[in-house]
Amino acid sequence: MIVRHLKDAEKTDRKIVSEGWDSTRLLLKNDGMGFSFHITTIYRDAELHLHYQNHLETVYCISGYGSVETVADGKVYQIAPGTVYNLNLNDKHILRADEEMKMACVFNPPLHGKEVHNAEGAYELDAEEVSD
Repeated sequence: MIVRHLKDAEKTDRKIVSEGWDSTRLLLKNDGMGFSFHITTIYRDAELHLHYQNHLETVYCISGYGSVETVADGKVYQIAPGTVYNLNLNDKHILRADEEMKMACVFNPPLHGKEVHNAEGAYELDAEEVSD
């Protein structure tokens, strides 16, 4: 059984901080679960242009408000606590935070741990692993 506490993980290299967001990776590839699980904070007024070409992602909003726009068709979906969105087609999208948003995120295939977005707004498949 794997048991981790968010407050503890936030004090380790499992917490990645980047422009507009931070992400604490609670489950990673080396945990052997077949997916990774993160608690991510999107900072107020952030606008993130993302395109996870190598991963599928499910995002559940725990707190905060914002929107996600699918670039292909320009549709904008409001995000509020209790909203889930699924990037099942490797959708190119824009995530906007009207206020700070706390999100629970699942990635398949799982992340290694040190990933940040590349120029395309994607995560690379073979990133550096976090130490345990």
